[in-house]
Amino acid sequence: MLRRNARLRKEYLYKKALEDREATTFDKKRKLQEALDKNKAIPTELKGEDKKLRKTLDLADDRTKEQRKAIDDEYAFLGVKDPKVLLTTSRDPSSRLSQFLKELRMLFPGAQRMNRGGYVVKDLMQLARSHEMTDVIIVHEHRGEPDGMVVCHLPFGPTAYFGLSNVVLRHDLAEKPPTMSEANPHLIFHGFTAKTGLRLKTILQALFPPAKQAGDRVMTFANRRDVIHFRHHNFVRPKGRPGDGHPSRANHVTLTENGPRFAMRLFRLELGAIDMKDVEVEWVLRPYFNRQKEALALPEVPLLFSGGAPAWRGHTWTPTLRRMTRDEISGIASNNTTRRKTIATSSSSLPIDLIQLLQFAVNLELRDA
Repeated sequence: MLRRNARLRKEYLYKKALEDREATTFDKKRKLQEALDKNKAIPTELKGEDKKLRKTLDLADDRTKEQRKAIDDEYAFLGVKDPKVLLTTSRDPSSRLSQFLKELRMLFPGAQRMNRGGYVVKDLMQLARSHEMTDVIIVHEHRGEPDGMVVCHLPFGPTAYFGLSNVVLRHDLAEKPPTMSEANPHLIFHGFTAKTGLRLKTILQALFPPAKQAGDRVMTFANRRDVIHFRHHNFVRPKGRPGDGHPSRANHVTLTENGPRFAMRLFRLELGAIDMKDVEVEWVLRPYFNRQKEALALPEVPLLFSGGAPAWRGHTWTPTLRRMTRDEISGIASNNTTRRKTIATSSSSLPIDLIQLLQFAVNLELRDA
């Protein structure tokens, strides 16, 4: 087993070394193809190499047209094989951290919880690889309060490090939650539009198996200024199905929060497993910069609905939009406190726009049913 792991790691590192060599060739082929498609002159840096590159362009197909990276191989079986997640804590966990781990295990279908005991990280990862686990999640605490989580994809990474805040367990909710279902959940990702955000979305999505269309369990990962708010709900479908001439009853969906709820903040993303040394850091949080750009979402242009009901066209919600005026932007900034008030209901305490996002996603799924 040790020889096999060493051989697989050498092959993985060799593939990553080849990427840098192939990246230059693929960039030249891309520039040549753009020049040929637009009927422009061949770039000066490609003169002398264009004849050799044209031969490879003619032989390219859908699989070889673009460079295949090691990142693509990490989640090659996403949606094909069900993930096997191993959950554990730091050493000597408190009762609250142990309870939080039990509730986390119920979030991931097919996950297994393990007592940390005296395992070091190296032995823990070796045990997970020997049992063909796909991901390992380690939860940390500070003075009895969960404050960190590490998500490591096996066998060769990536590894994401999160800080946890505002952790609310099931028994801490305002009303007693219902019995938690262990069906495969529907996933909602909001605000993961940047390159790092799409990368993180894949890491989180790989922890869950594909959901069935008839499922009534939904989990929301909503990004707000690089803070990911997690919520777990059940929704009750309206009985019956609307027929011809009857309006849809998708707006009558009722949401019930199951818990737990927490907020995550990514502070480090590494291209490697947690037990590897000298791994490449893909992204790291630098909070002491004068201007830290949002890493998970692209900047959005302020838009306003120009009135009227939103138009439904297939799976797309296409309302009429217009740019906001200077007076409207200043008015919204002055009423920022009012905009951020929450809905005090028994089902959730999400901000208003996140509640609308969740309701919109559930309605869309019901209209398609």
